[in-house]
Order: sequence, then structure tokens, then C-alpha cells
Amino acid sequence: MADLTARLRAGDTDILDEAGLLAFVASRRWFGAKSREVAHARLVDLVPLPSDDPPLAIGLAEIRYQPGTHDVYQLLLGTRPAGGDEHSRVVRAGDEELFDALENAAGSACIPDLMGGGAVLDAAGGSQIRFAAAGPDMPAIGPARPLGANQSNSAVVFGEDLLLKAYRRLEPGTNPELELLRFLSERGFPNVPQLLGWYEREGEPIEATLGILLSYVADARDGFTLALEALGHDPASVLPRLRRLGAVTATMHALLASDVTDPRFAPEEPSAQSIDLIRASIDEEIVDLFARLPDEEGLAGLGARVEEVRDILRAIEPAGDLGRRIRHHGDFHLGQALWSGDDWVLIDFEGEPARPIAERRGKRLPLRDVAGLLRSISYAAWVARLDHGAEVPEEWEADARSAFLEGYQEVVEPLRLLPALRETTRDLLNLFELEKAVYELRYELDHRPEWARIPAAAIASLLGREQP
Repeated sequence: MADLTARLRAGDTDILDEAGLLAFVASRRWFGAKSREVAHARLVDLVPLPSDDPPLAIGLAEIRYQPGTHDVYQLLLGTRPAGGDEHSRVVRAGDEELFDALENAAGSACIPDLMGGGAVLDAAGGSQIRFAAAGPDMPAIGPARPLGANQSNSAVVFGEDLLLKAYRRLEPGTNPELELLRFLSERGFPNVPQLLGWYEREGEPIEATLGILLSYVADARDGFTLALEALGHDPASVLPRLRRLGAVTATMHALLASDVTDPRFAPEEPSAQSIDLIRASIDEEIVDLFARLPDEEGLAGLGARVEEVRDILRAIEPAGDLGRRIRHHGDFHLGQALWSGDDWVLIDFEGEPARPIAERRGKRLPLRDVAGLLRSISYAAWVARLDHGAEVPEEWEADARSAFLEGYQEVVEPLRLLPALRETTRDLLNLFELEKAVYELRYELDHRPEWARIPAAAIASLLGREQP
């Protein structure tokens, strides 16, 4: 049998057998289906890159589940002498081993280099991988290191200036993060990282955005960390920054609604049936999720109360003018806002990873982003209590919510993006906060089961209890 390096350079998709592929993918933080039964796993594509140190190739891993659905994940496979770091190792064969270069960053600088050169690589069946730069000059590429954060994708930092974000689970179509960052950057919005380049795949078996290159926000702290630190020693200290975050969020929404000539971004009036459709979708998710809640500490008993949660949903009836539907962040929470210098930088515009990409690219009421941030404030309070033993003042959550909302409404209310009536705004926020709490519970069960008790506790609090 040919050695691993020769097979990698030849694009041999049989270089990795099913057992080895599945063992690696299933152990990753970015694998989003840990609670599902896998039926089959295989490499469906392997495109060699012009890289010798180490040899690299972009691979597509297809993971099939019972009863017939599937996901496609991106790998950046390389070969090296056996004995490298265990975390990035995929499989060993003799004196060589396959590894994932996004896990340890070895050789990953070739991707920004390919973006700068506008490279086009041919793949099997007439498909291609295209690399593009956002401007005429690509910055110098510094030493590479994996970002190391727990997240649903993989990121590599070059020096202290650039960040390569590679999407792991791929879906057909342009990733909303690429679309939104291009739109905001082209219009001079200062509160996002600068988009520098991207790479994407065209042709079978999937057409999708593979990754983006951004300016790296060094020495920043995310809003969730800031909130937890404040709750540990001075809860009121974070309130002015939350007010500023509200203003930045409103400015982002205003800009996303500013181009009436672009059908991808032009604001739209919601239909009379839109709220009914939203409630029906949330109701379906509640029924499906609560039916499979595990009977364990922190969740026991909540599943039996599904009808009470559905009653809360039915009681929310927003009426009258609902505002405007626009493109929005889609997964907005304190962890997606970085405090850098003396202002906020908003990140991670790909939307909620568990939702289909077509839904994440759709227009929604901007209050959905607002509700996500408000849920994150509540999340911070629960984490401070349950995981850090902090004594969170009873009024802190209400004060934090008010600070953010005041900053937001001051900027956005004159723009007619929100409902005309404050009562309708309140009802919509209640609806979207319940939607977000249910989504959080599903996400934690799939990714961080030990944290599932936090959204469960929040849902239970809606039912008049502190613990489920």
C-alpha cells in the first residue's frame, strides 16, 4: 500500500477508513450530533493543496445517521512523521500519521496565501475550491497557532493580526457570516472585524463557504466574561458597557436595513401570519425536545411539564404593527461581543449553528437579536449562581436588561424597525426569549450536557419555580 503522503497528494478518499474517520470526528467539540445514532461515515472528497511542509488536503467527511439524514464536515488533513501531538492525530499508519491541521495550525498559512493569489483548485467531478481576497493587498502572515476556544468551528490565529475561521459542518449556500461581514465592512461599520478573504467550494457533492479570514481582535474580553467578573465583585460596573452594547446593536440593525435596493437586505413588512408561523415552529420544537429530555439531575420532571410551557407560548399574542423584518446577527449573545479598547466589536455572524443555513440567511424581526442578548444576561446570572457560587443581587438582571434596552431603543426607535406599541415589543421579546431558551436547551444537550440544567432552570423559572 502506498504511503500516506502519496495517497494524500493523489486525493485518495480511501486514505481513511470508516472507523478511523468516525473516531476522530465524533470526539471533536465541533461535531454537532453527539446524541444521534451514526449509520455510516466516509471521506467523499479530498483536494490536495499546493503545500509541502506539511502536505495538506481539504477533505469532506460525510456522516450519515439513522434514519437516512447526513452532515458534511470539513477537515484539513496533513501527513507527518508518527509521534505528533495526540489531539490533532486522526490515524497512524506505520511511521506516518494523518492529522488535522486546523487542530494544531501546522501549514495552515497556505490558505491565506491561496486567498491572496486568488487560487482555484480543481476537485473530482468538475468541482472547484476557490480562494478570494477582499482587497488588493493581503497582510503579512505571522506565526500560526490554533485559537483553542471551545466552539462549533475551528480558528487559527496568525501572529496577533489575522484569524482564519474554518467552518466545520457545511451546508449548501453562502454562509451568512460572509454575506453580513461583506455588507457591513463595505459600508464602514467599525464594530466588526475587517473581512480580508474567504474560500468556498463549487460543484458536487456540496457548494458551500469553507472559511473566512478576518482581522484578529487581540487582547479583547467577551461580554459574558465581563458580566461574570462583575457579578463576582461589582455587579453594577458592567451596566454602562451594556448600555453602549445596546447602542452598537441598534446601529448594526439600522445599517443592515439601510439598502432598499438590495433584495438580500431590503427591509420587509412581516405578514399577518408570521407570528402564527413562529409560534407553531416553537411549539413543534418544544414537543420534540421535551419528549427526549433525559431523566437526570437538573432535568428530571421538566419533560412532564411540556403542556405548561406550551400554555405560556399560547398566551403570548403580539398584536398590531410588528416592525420590519431585516437581516440580523442571528445568534446574538454576550459571548459574541468583544470589549476591545473602549468599545465593542461584534463577531460570529453565522447564526445559530443548529438551524438550517437557509433559515439563518432569512430576514427576521430585529427583536430576535435583542431577545438573544437578554437571554444571555439571564444566562450570565444563572452561571454566576450555579457554577461560581456568586450572590447575584436580585435586581441585577432587571438593571442589566434595562441598560441594554435603553441604549438600543434610543438609537433604533426613530427608524421604524420596531413595533409602534411598546406592549407589542414586550410580547415579541417574550416570544423570542422563550424560543431562545428552548434552543439553548437543545444545544446544550447536544454539545455540553453538563450545562443543560442552566436553560432548563430558566424555562422552569417561567413556570414559577427556581429549579426544574
